[in-house]
Amino acid sequence: MFIDASVIVAILVPEADAEVYLERLEKHGGPFFLSPLVRFEAAISLARAKLRSRNDHRNPTPEMIALTRDAVDYFIEDLQIQEIPISSAIGVAALDAAVTYGKAVGHPADLNFGDCFAYACAKTHRLPLLYKGNDFAKTDLAQPPTSAHPPDAPPPPRPRSRIPSTAANRLR
Repeated sequence: MFIDASVIVAILVPEADAEVYLERLEKHGGPFFLSPLVRFEAAISLARAKLRSRNDHRNPTPEMIALTRDAVDYFIEDLQIQEIPISSAIGVAALDAAVTYGKAVGHPADLNFGDCFAYACAKTHRLPLLYKGNDFAKTDLAQPPTSAHPPDAPPPPRPRSRIPSTAANRLR
C-alpha cells in the first residue's frame, strides 16, 4: 500500500479521523510504501498543521521542521515503510496523471504536484493508495470510503490513539 502525505499528517497531528487511517493500515498489514516527495510533504505539512492547531499563522521555523521531520522518520521506521525512488517511469506517469487528473487541466480531482507523484508511484507499482480527502477519489485509484461517517456530520469523538509511540513522542 502506498501512503500519501495526507494520511501521515492526519495520524501524527492527530486529526479527528486519525484512528480511521490507523485501522486501514492495520487491516492492510503491509508492506507499506512512500516516496521521497511524500516524506518531504509530510514533514512540511505536519509543521504547518501543528502551528494551525495552536491558531498560529506564522511560517514553521527550521527547528520545528526538524522536529516534524524526525516524527515522520520515526513513523516510517515504526511501520517499516519502504521508500520508492522516483524513476523516469514515475516521472512520466506523474505527468500523465497531471494531464488526466491535474489542477492544470481543471479536472475535478484537482491533483497537485505531490498528488501526481503519489498517484504515479501507486499506479506504476500497482499498489493501493491510502489517502485523505476527495482528490484521489475522483481518479481510477479511488478506494472505498474510509468511514461510514457522513461527510457533513460533525466528526465522531476522537478515540484513543494507536500512533506509533516513538513518532508521537517526538512531537510533544
